[in-house]
Amino acid sequence: MKTWKPDLTRSRSPRYMAIADVIEMDLRSGNLVVGDRLPPQRELAKVLGVDFTTVARGYLEAQKRGLVSSHVGRGTFVTGGADKERRGFVSEAAPDPRRASIVDFSMNMPPEPDDPELIARMREGLTAVATNLLPLLRYQGFGGAGMDKEAAAVWLSRRGLVPSQERIFVTPGAHPALLAILGILAKPGETVLSENITYPGMRSIAAQLRLNLVGLPMDEDGILPAAFAEACEMNKPKALYLNPILQNPMTLTIPERRREEICAVARKYGVPIVEDDAYGFVPLHAPAPLAAMAPDLTWHIGGLSKCIGAGLRLAYVVAPDTKAAWPFVSAMRANTVMASPLSVALATRWIEDGTADSMLQFIRAEAAARQALVAGILPKGSYRGDPLGFNIWLPLTEGWTRSTFGSHMRSAGIGVVASDAFTVDGPAPEAVRVCLGGPIQRPALKAALEFMGHALETSPEMAGSFF
Repeated sequence: MKTWKPDLTRSRSPRYMAIADVIEMDLRSGNLVVGDRLPPQRELAKVLGVDFTTVARGYLEAQKRGLVSSHVGRGTFVTGGADKERRGFVSEAAPDPRRASIVDFSMNMPPEPDDPELIARMREGLTAVATNLLPLLRYQGFGGAGMDKEAAAVWLSRRGLVPSQERIFVTPGAHPALLAILGILAKPGETVLSENITYPGMRSIAAQLRLNLVGLPMDEDGILPAAFAEACEMNKPKALYLNPILQNPMTLTIPERRREEICAVARKYGVPIVEDDAYGFVPLHAPAPLAAMAPDLTWHIGGLSKCIGAGLRLAYVVAPDTKAAWPFVSAMRANTVMASPLSVALATRWIEDGTADSMLQFIRAEAAARQALVAGILPKGSYRGDPLGFNIWLPLTEGWTRSTFGSHMRSAGIGVVASDAFTVDGPAPEAVRVCLGGPIQRPALKAALEFMGHALETSPEMAGSFF
């Protein structure tokens, strides 16, 4: 019998899943080999100081992954099935080039993982979810099952939020959630406030709902509280929309002091806050959410597009209270019925087994490396960025306009979007958002940035892009 004592601290998953995780880790490292007999469940429970059920569930999870097989009267043996499954998955199901080439460079995307070990873990999560394929193809109630809300609560707790499950909803992305929330808070013709340079999706949603979107002036710390108060007096707004961390497109983060001032104004005038925390999980030490400072006023939207992947189309929404949640559920059911159970199950799996954390760590490291490329090519002070941002905000000089610069950069393989898409009130500045994320690799990104830097050093006429 193998003398094996797993170190459960090597996994961030619940203890029963950690047992399966460590079996898999030790199989890869050679500490366990095919044919090894694992300790009896009661014996291992005593060694680890956990109850028998925890070990039993851990062995069952390992069996589901193909890592072990159990035989009554003989014991539990390592089979190594996960490695065989992974090799089979890679060799028998090659990527379809028709899908590999699909990308919209105009979107602000996180860097895509390129670490084979991480990609293998992501695929294993998909394989595990597929074992429940038939139930996941059924209609389900809106908002997520209990286990999915538990995973959402764990994920949101990393931002300092500890709402009850009755206030947490798993939704099919931030866009539908924003559409539902703003549709509840404001009627056609009524005013909603936002940053004057804001997320373009907010402009589209306001237009769709026929709301009067009013942009507030900003400084490097976000909207000006005095301007917010003045707009409350003049416009009687029904809501304030903010993208407060690594704001798209300006990359600014509202510091804690400014957040307190904004919440104080919102409370004075009774204005609900819609907090689009799309990038909130990216920084290691981000300020506390507005929903933690003014939970009774704030709708918090924790999207997964920027911290895991946009293709999941998932966001975790925290309602201010259970009463506010009732019309929200009705609106979401009418618009979307439910989030895709397949996507929800995959996100839950990745959160529980630590894959989501690994993906987030990769995104942070790669975003920092890409921002370092920018800093090494463009002059300091010529752009606005953040060390962990997925884009930069680039004011234009030397006679460039946002339209001519966008045309010049169209073939460079990176997304350049003119400031018109982000400007709420007044003339759009001569500036563009330059996206650094997505499938582009560092050498290609470096070449594109050098091409851009060369263009900025001269005039449009000298760049010779137009014939």
